[in-house]
Amino acid sequence: QQVIWVGSEAEADAVRVALERWLNKGYDAVNRSSASNTAGESLVPGLRGFLKGAVAAIYYYPITTVLFAVCLIVAIVSGLGSYPDRVAILFYPTLTSNGLLTLLADIKSFSDLSRTFTPMFLHFGELHLIFNMLWLWYFGRQLESIQSMWSFGALVLVTSFVSNTTQYMVNDANNFGGMSGVVYGLVGYTWVIHKLMPKSYLSLNSNMLAFFVVALVGMEILASSLVATAAHVGGLLSGLVLGGGVVFYNRYVIHQSAVGHKPANR
Repeated sequence: QQVIWVGSEAEADAVRVALERWLNKGYDAVNRSSASNTAGESLVPGLRGFLKGAVAAIYYYPITTVLFAVCLIVAIVSGLGSYPDRVAILFYPTLTSNGLLTLLADIKSFSDLSRTFTPMFLHFGELHLIFNMLWLWYFGRQLESIQSMWSFGALVLVTSFVSNTTQYMVNDANNFGGMSGVVYGLVGYTWVIHKLMPKSYLSLNSNMLAFFVVALVGMEILASSLVATAAHVGGLLSGLVLGGGVVFYNRYVIHQSAVGHKPANR
């Protein structure tokens, strides 16, 4: 117990007011600290769930997850295409484009070769990025979960090279980019396998393929100068051909009724 002596009743009143203010301030601080701790505790389960989901995605779908992450990083660095100089190394290399064999012969370094794939990481606008990432996540997870990582990686590289090279040879310019060529390749690949070997663990119906074809035609009619249509066509055709090859191999060479295996996460 503490006793404070003052000289008058007026001074006593002033001391009481000061004491009450001090006590209230301390109480408010305790309340604020408690509220802060409660908010922090409520964030922990959400953060834990996010990290758990991220680890699971990397474990089950490593290539899809890495592609997704790289596209987001490139989009941030380039300002969604507003600052192309920052990511100039990702654009298709300047090669001779008067024929495929001539173009291939003009690839003289690993840098040139790698840049025939890297335009898939470039995106020019929010809708461009969102559309491609949604479909990459949808198809990429399905395919990567029933095939080996190497098979899926090869599929991505082939469809990326074909779509990018087709676009470059048609337009003779490298001012393009996006994951949509790969996405269309995954669509074609998935559709062929699902259609010819329906026991495979894939989810795709004819309406979804029709949607992509209609979107392809619509973009060519309405915005052909702004959309890399040749890349979409090249990706789709390469996916169809690769899917047909995989079906032939599984059905007639190793005599299986389904492509791949049951996903481990089902």
